Amino acid sequence: MEWFQNLFTVTDSVAHVVLLYSLVIAVGVWLGKIKFGSVSLGVTFVLFAGIVVGHIYNAAGIADADGGFACPAKVLTFIQDFGLILFVYCIGLQVGPGFFQSFKKEGLRLNLITLGIVALNIITMLVLYFLVFDTNDPTSLPMAVGVLCGAVTNTPGLGAAQEAIGTLGINMGNMNIASGYACAYPLGVIGIIGATIAVRYLCRIKLEKEEEEIRMRQEDNPHAKPHHMTLRVKNHALEGKNFGQLSQFLGRTFVCTHFKQGDEIITPNKDTEIHYGDELMTVCAEDDAEAVLAFIGEEVEVDWKAEQAPIVSKRILVTKPEVNGKTFGNMHFSSIYGVNVTRITRQGMDLFADRSLRIQIGDRLMVVGPEDCVNRAARVLGNSIKRLDHPNVGAIFLGILVGIVFGMIPFQFPGMATPLKLGIAGGPLVIAILAGAYGYKFHLVTYTTTSANLLLREIGLILFLASVGIKAGANFWNTVAHGDGLMYVWVGFLITIIPLLIMGVVARLRFKMNYFTLMGVIAGSTTDPPALGYANQTANNDAASVGYSTVYPLAMFLRILVAQALILFLCASGAA
Repeated sequence: MEWFQNLFTVTDSVAHVVLLYSLVIAVGVWLGKIKFGSVSLGVTFVLFAGIVVGHIYNAAGIADADGGFACPAKVLTFIQDFGLILFVYCIGLQVGPGFFQSFKKEGLRLNLITLGIVALNIITMLVLYFLVFDTNDPTSLPMAVGVLCGAVTNTPGLGAAQEAIGTLGINMGNMNIASGYACAYPLGVIGIIGATIAVRYLCRIKLEKEEEEIRMRQEDNPHAKPHHMTLRVKNHALEGKNFGQLSQFLGRTFVCTHFKQGDEIITPNKDTEIHYGDELMTVCAEDDAEAVLAFIGEEVEVDWKAEQAPIVSKRILVTKPEVNGKTFGNMHFSSIYGVNVTRITRQGMDLFADRSLRIQIGDRLMVVGPEDCVNRAARVLGNSIKRLDHPNVGAIFLGILVGIVFGMIPFQFPGMATPLKLGIAGGPLVIAILAGAYGYKFHLVTYTTTSANLLLREIGLILFLASVGIKAGANFWNTVAHGDGLMYVWVGFLITIIPLLIMGVVARLRFKMNYFTLMGVIAGSTTDPPALGYANQTANNDAASVGYSTVYPLAMFLRILVAQALILFLCASGAA
């Protein structure tokens, strides 16, 4: 049985490293499914499983001589950094398409609240740092940043902070900022949910009234939501005019899928003439429906199936890279292919196919027209599910390559002895956001299925958490039992709760924000899925999810860069 014992004790063997990570990840993921009330820690429990395993190996004296860890320090560092890069890049690809759109209209107000929460987190951390930490100890500020990351439950921020420590060459001794993160994290989750409940009672919010407000106010953009109706031409001024002229007169975009003139039913194009009494099935934006109806004539009921129209409608999946990023106006579906596109389904939402809307890989288009024309359009768009099942691995690693290079570019600021670098966390994140938002302009297909993106993200995150936990486990018990562990707990709780209470009350009383939307903003500003889960359980609508998804991109971006910048600016300038 010596071979079996060697699997656990020979720390520099490949088999031992794989076994160690498999054990930590399997146990951590399993324990993460356990719910405390309605809250579970999810894959974050991998961190705590790693801490326990790291502590056991250290206590038993079975540790690598180079770093005192359960496996070689260089291996731990490589797996940790690679996991972090993979995680933040996939996060960037996910949030990229909607990152810049989130600052428009209503999203701007929600993101300002998020910006306030992030700023107050930093201010609270700095005030407590100067009040209760030993400012003469060079390790105190990095530990405070670790507590900040745990208090807002942001793991990528922890990785960015650790990278900044390595960049500056700060000697942490036996300390590890993951210990501060681990101490603050559990109460961070509880504090975020507790703050949303506290805001409800502080502002005397009644959930029934908030639900009624949501029902009365459409969350969807009425200009994006498609509206179907069948009309009969009653406007004598349209006699002899064509559909191109009709669109110019209206000043609004609409699509005609079925056009009945006498006994003939066709799919019209811009040159098709219109006569009094013609019937047409139209699709337009919801807020344009009234104007279209008033200008053309009257709404009628026509059973188009009973009319046996020689027209078919088909959902076509966009899979060809050549189409990615083109607008519907660029494609000329009506004039070139003889079909009309009535709506587009993207990430579960139906959108009106406006001429200025850009097509993305993975979109599903509802195409209407003669069957042979629809099939021809399908060949142009791709319509190959098999093609989408294969993620664009080459594009992903090309983006990571560019992100690493970009992250290593030094930016010199006055008063800083060491140039600021975005590093292996910030660089790939920025490039991934830009690739997700503007990759189509360079014919770069960044599309990955939701499941593929989630898989890559989860693999990167659990590898990072397992590595951090194994490293921190060597001295975690001493930090908690004999060091400042209890201080990290209550300091982290204050960093969590104070900003959320202040900005939550401001958002409610000053901006009159709906409570369910506010719950999503609070969860998104802390990038905390358990808080979103609680919000969705409380609400009978999608307002919380809309608020979360609106602020999440900016929040994730800021959390990663802030954790790194705090150490690079303050430590490099000698503030610590």
